[in-house]
Amino acid sequence: MSALPPVRSSARGPVPPPARRAGPTLPARPALAVPVLLLAVGCTSPAGAPAPDDPPAAGAAPAPAPSASASSGPVPYWVNPDGKAARQMAEHLAAGRTAEAELLRRIASRPAAEWIGPDRPEDETRTLTEAATRAGREALLVLYDIPNRDCGQHSAGGAADAAAYRAWVDGVARGIGERRATVVLEPDAVMHVVDGCTDERHQGERYGLLKEAVRRLKQQPAATVYLDAGNAGWVKPAELRGPLQEAGIAEADGFAVNVSNFKTTAVSAAYGRELSALVGGKPFVIDTSRNGNGPYTEGDPAQNWCNPPGRALGEPPTRETGDPLVVAHLWVKRPGESDGECRGGPRAGEWFDAYALELARNAR
Repeated sequence: MSALPPVRSSARGPVPPPARRAGPTLPARPALAVPVLLLAVGCTSPAGAPAPDDPPAAGAAPAPAPSASASSGPVPYWVNPDGKAARQMAEHLAAGRTAEAELLRRIASRPAAEWIGPDRPEDETRTLTEAATRAGREALLVLYDIPNRDCGQHSAGGAADAAAYRAWVDGVARGIGERRATVVLEPDAVMHVVDGCTDERHQGERYGLLKEAVRRLKQQPAATVYLDAGNAGWVKPAELRGPLQEAGIAEADGFAVNVSNFKTTAVSAAYGRELSALVGGKPFVIDTSRNGNGPYTEGDPAQNWCNPPGRALGEPPTRETGDPLVVAHLWVKRPGESDGECRGGPRAGEWFDAYALELARNAR
């Protein structure tokens, strides 16, 4: 499988030039190798182990990441034991950097989305969903391959045409099979029509493909589909009512907000509730991966999307949100992966260790 092309992360707002989505460079097809101290990764601390945010005792090595459980609980999503954060954590441990390893355990021990690559979607999705099922968990997936993606700009790419996209989605659906999976569908795709970024000649096809994708994925009995609906700083909810309806929100389980963005959970929830009232009371999920300190506002607004300083991990993934319309807080953007070559970062999607450590260190 080839990697996704380098792409920009979004902290998308109503400022030019438009900042883009965090579609990370996909890691190699998971062989599910198990790094040091990540023999079974889940979401609840085993008896006697410190909670993920507790610092290690003086001179002590960090506790192993939590073990998996067959019960869904507040965090039913699968944690990839061979993710980038887990690998970097293992490297720090091997080098005796226990403080850094413990900080990264705040990322490595929690579920983050897997972004499905453009090649071999059926095989890749099957590998991920089978691994999640074996662990008694649910896969969290992002589909990001719509034709004419990102208006030909920094995240340009996607399927070659409508037929290729339909085949790709069909492969993902077959890979899910009857296994449990939560799918966030096509970050930015609707929003780039609404804000005029997508060429007018592609807009009707875009809506049609999204509606078909929702319908195809919902043929899988245990798949849950959330259509991306931007963030609170992009457009007003009223501007999204018609576009989301054209894109198939009626057949989706709900929508996703704040993907790869930094808007606070409270602001995102208010935005989502207002939008929900316009689309039949649909529930929604919030990306809380990096919103612990909210957006960065001190720099050039056109660049505040890219590895902004002083940010923090947000609320850990959970389905216990305290809001009946908010199904879950999710880490859709994978914390620690660079937004792009800015502020000392590597290419988009590559691991940026200094930034990951800052996110974890700043977490409340």
